[in-house]
Amino acid sequence: MNRIPRLAAALSAAVLLTACSAPSGDEPAPIPEAVSIDTGLVSSVDGVKHPGVRVFRGIPYAAPPVGDLRWRPPAPAAPWDGVRPGDRFGEDCVQGQRGSDDCLYLNVWTGAESADEGRPVFVWVYGGGFNGGSGSMGWYDGESLAAKGAVVVTINYRLGRHGFFAHPELTAESERNASGNYGLMDVIAVLEWVQRNIAAFGGDAGNVTVAGESAGAIAVAALVASPEAAGLFHRAIGQSGAWMGLSPARMRTLESAEAAGVQFAEEQGAASLEELRAIPAGELAGGSTGVVIDGWIVPEDLTLTFAEGRQNPVDVLVGSNEDEGTFFGRGGVTADAFRAQAERFGGLADEYLAMYPAATDEEATASQLRASTDQVGWAMRRWARAHADAGRGAYVYYFTRDEPGTDDRLSRGATHTAELYYMFDTLEASEQPWADADRRLADQMSSYWVQFARTGNPNGEGLPEWPAYTGDDGAEVMILGQEVAAGSGTPPESLDVFDRHFAALLEE
Repeated sequence: MNRIPRLAAALSAAVLLTACSAPSGDEPAPIPEAVSIDTGLVSSVDGVKHPGVRVFRGIPYAAPPVGDLRWRPPAPAAPWDGVRPGDRFGEDCVQGQRGSDDCLYLNVWTGAESADEGRPVFVWVYGGGFNGGSGSMGWYDGESLAAKGAVVVTINYRLGRHGFFAHPELTAESERNASGNYGLMDVIAVLEWVQRNIAAFGGDAGNVTVAGESAGAIAVAALVASPEAAGLFHRAIGQSGAWMGLSPARMRTLESAEAAGVQFAEEQGAASLEELRAIPAGELAGGSTGVVIDGWIVPEDLTLTFAEGRQNPVDVLVGSNEDEGTFFGRGGVTADAFRAQAERFGGLADEYLAMYPAATDEEATASQLRASTDQVGWAMRRWARAHADAGRGAYVYYFTRDEPGTDDRLSRGATHTAELYYMFDTLEASEQPWADADRRLADQMSSYWVQFARTGNPNGEGLPEWPAYTGDDGAEVMILGQEVAAGSGTPPESLDVFDRHFAALLEE
């Protein structure tokens, strides 16, 4: 991808239209109804909850990746004449039976009154297993974060086989001899767009935080370690996902991704790239297994990058939830099946089963849920440890607030994704029976997240003290739940077993 000289471009993109005469003296010019960016003029609509927040929806940041542009790095968006309305989100990227391959749009929320305010920028990368999700989902509404001082950017990036498809012919076609990470390239293109344009919305291109949850957090971790993303952001937030995924695992190689691509092409009867690019967009939905070691965007297994402290020098805020596993199903697992799964731990299997016993089917089901939660907690602490060891700021949370339900059968505890309503402060996006404690926690979490984006430290006036993470297994983290206070989170003995298991995997 060609890197645009970002500082000069960002300054030139801050030229604004005004419908009235310029202010006298040193009074800053207000942000007008129509903002000028490098591709044209875009208008806004008013926020709903917070007076003074404006929303610019559906801004193209790249050309539609259709036809010959399918499975290529994102191309520049075409300029337009007149004022582009900012009242509608762009199409979601292809997923299941919906969405479009013309989907590379972003949205901006800002409460800035003038372009020179230099507010911290918060770029959100959604989760969904790299097969679903969009920047327009209700719980990602950026209005509350913008009201607290951030300029919020949510995005769409290519999903499924549109975003993470590798094939030997695509690799050969590439100038970088790489294929498979088109969705990551989209996020990089967004971060480059931010460098060129965010000043026009009152944002500071020199103070950018990229954040994501689940697959979005996996993407963020990959960008934290990617040389192609160096200098494009300054802080990172990862929620329930790291570069290796949600559990100890090696990253997917280009060879294995290409083999899957060849198999798919054979199943479709496509004998050439031309025929692959002619497959209807909907038939490429799904099929993604995520980030690939492509030798370019992701040059190596990022465990090595983080272990040697070669990741980009950014501060991080990362964490996980107390009941991650309930999101993926609460169905029973038999004791025999769980003990068989434990064999993957090799010589550590007995220690694993001592922590997660499976004498009965009921006990095995409970252990399955606890182990899945602890594995995500381990992954997030390993990420934080890499930055703490490198002398960067690192903060870890453990979210414990049970998801409200109308009865016990519907409540999944503090499940995977449950923190999203709170950190965006978008409880109104769901009809769950929220209590005052939920509203208080949403206010605190959204304040922590904006404060971290502002300074690299989540602590601020009126907030319980959040300790920096030292990297030790027994180090305190921030417990975010009914009460907000420092505590232990994931058991240290679990962290130790997963550490040793992962070390053995890397030696294979």
